[in-house]
Amino acid sequence: MNRRAFLKDIAAGSLAAGAASRLLAGGAMAAPDLAFVQGESPAAITKAAIEVLGGMAKFVAKGDVVMIKPNIGWDRTPEMAACTNPEVVRALIEMSLSAGAKKVVVMDNTTNQAQRCYARSGIQAAAKAAGAEVPFINPRRVKKMAIKGEWLKEWDVIQDFVEADKLINVPIAKHHSLCRVTMGLKNWLGAIGDPRNQLHQKLDEAMVDLHGFFKPTLTVLDAYRILIRNGPQGGRPSDTKLLKTVVAGRDGVAVDAMGATFFDIAPADLVYLKLASQRGLGRIDLEKMAIEKRTI
Repeated sequence: MNRRAFLKDIAAGSLAAGAASRLLAGGAMAAPDLAFVQGESPAAITKAAIEVLGGMAKFVAKGDVVMIKPNIGWDRTPEMAACTNPEVVRALIEMSLSAGAKKVVVMDNTTNQAQRCYARSGIQAAAKAAGAEVPFINPRRVKKMAIKGEWLKEWDVIQDFVEADKLINVPIAKHHSLCRVTMGLKNWLGAIGDPRNQLHQKLDEAMVDLHGFFKPTLTVLDAYRILIRNGPQGGRPSDTKLLKTVVAGRDGVAVDAMGATFFDIAPADLVYLKLASQRGLGRIDLEKMAIEKRTI
């Protein structure tokens, strides 16, 4: 299948695996590799995507401390698509608490001034209203750790991320001037200390190493409104595109692979996804995955 046909089939949904292929012994259905849900409400499509995967109880156990990692990096409103949609974050908090989580924390090491980013993105207010703690980064809780990556051997890591029982990665799909697009794997740069710009010399390798280090329980890609140019921060509504979509899965590499198609990019054309696949950190062969697509 050539690249053009591949992207066309993904958009049309004809590559979604049939339900019969996921039928287990005894008649139960296995969860798909990816949930792909479209609709008018960011919160509703987020909740529907998690339900497609079997519900939040498949990922969060009673008594867990859950860390939700959105992109809050920029002093931008949701309409600019530089940060994760606050309604997507709110839905995940509510589902985690309903599943029995003892505590849900929402945190990011922002690029612009943190107080402005937390407030203007709408994430701070939405997360607090849903019952989460939304602290700023405490410099005293940033410690050097062994990353054990192929390129990144050690770096300062924010301890709240490694001490949580479960990590839920919630990136937004955006254009990026250095690595073409930024989604789940790039989002981990917000869980580490500075100077992060030093990682730009080998950004693809660093993203893969950090993904292998953090090992998220669940990845939920916010593609309700994506940033298609002037990323990663944009600044004009004309830089965005409304897709009204959420993609979710256990395999963060596979989620990013699907997200690449939103930018008319085949997954294997992204260096970091190819590296992650070659290292066994996830799949990029979308045509072989079970992808359940719904519109609500």
